[in-house]
Amino acid sequence: MAEKNGPQPGEAGRGPDAPMLWPFAAARLAMDACFWWLERSPVAERGEGELPWTTPGTVALELATMRLRDGSRTQSGQPVLVCAPYALHRALIADFAPGHSVVQSLQRGGIDRVYLTDWRSAAPDMRYLSIDSYLSDLNVAVDEIGAPVDLVGLCQGGWLSLLYAARFPAKVRRLVLAGAPVDLSIESRLAQLARNAPEIVYDQLVARGGGNVSGEEMLHVWSKAPDRDDIAAALQRDLSDEEGMALLARFDRWNSETLNLPGTYYLEIVNWIFRENRIASGHFTALGRTIDLKDVKSPVFLLAGLDDDVVPATQALATASLIGTPPAFVAAASEPSNHLGLFMGAKTHAHAWPRIAEWLRDDLSSVLARSA
Repeated sequence: MAEKNGPQPGEAGRGPDAPMLWPFAAARLAMDACFWWLERSPVAERGEGELPWTTPGTVALELATMRLRDGSRTQSGQPVLVCAPYALHRALIADFAPGHSVVQSLQRGGIDRVYLTDWRSAAPDMRYLSIDSYLSDLNVAVDEIGAPVDLVGLCQGGWLSLLYAARFPAKVRRLVLAGAPVDLSIESRLAQLARNAPEIVYDQLVARGGGNVSGEEMLHVWSKAPDRDDIAAALQRDLSDEEGMALLARFDRWNSETLNLPGTYYLEIVNWIFRENRIASGHFTALGRTIDLKDVKSPVFLLAGLDDDVVPATQALATASLIGTPPAFVAAASEPSNHLGLFMGAKTHAHAWPRIAEWLRDDLSSVLARSA
């Protein structure tokens, strides 16, 4: 029965992919526990400082929604903007550790100008920020960097990047979508949980947070700490040596450093994207315009995990049929990886991300020749 209906309370947070289920995890728990946890006292704030970044960089811009991190080694060349997922955890998911960092892998692949969206945890005055707010600030960041940029969207940063590319097609030269949920009509744990959870559950979660969604409380109530095997699968390496033990401790810290989410933004994602599938169906309005994914005509690279049960490979790769990019300019790779392994896995960083960096550096004639 558990297999058929999805993870049971206490199971969903066990694996390392579980934090990516933030729109629905609390909903499932609330249904199963009959809302008992809504009466709990707030979780105390952590007193420790945040984990440091792996790649040296500066803050290029301070915006309401993000700090734009600049890891560039030169001020010339084509810029790449990594759009991290704004989903419970810090953007350190894109710069976790040496050998486990998207930013570092792109740099090693010859990309000298790399930027990263470091999303802010929602303060009380951010509770009314919407998806449009995040698209607007993403647009400001792109203008600051200098359009056109190459956008690299990770997980939920993927659908945000895709919306941006459709809304501002002239500002995106190339687009990489890694483990990005777009068409929720394709069967997945996300789609299943979206169908099963009543809308009131999400409203109660936002009300509990005073208009925001508390990432720390959601993690505390819903999740068990992933065990060593779970983390080893995400990082794709043995953790028994000294370096592995350090990575294990770092992962535990990263997993506990959560972000709060604006209630308005959260409910729009839950209802418009995951429940109503507006992006894939052509009914999403962004910054005043209805989004047509056929307006995305830039070259696109899709990265999928063969062992990803959060965004299955069929779902991640199906985006190719929704966009206007000619098939000759759509590249794809499927890695033997779970969801977090796409961003943090050592083997993925040894194989897929160097290929992505090379694809970003290729001229269009090379892209066309490789696809022939």
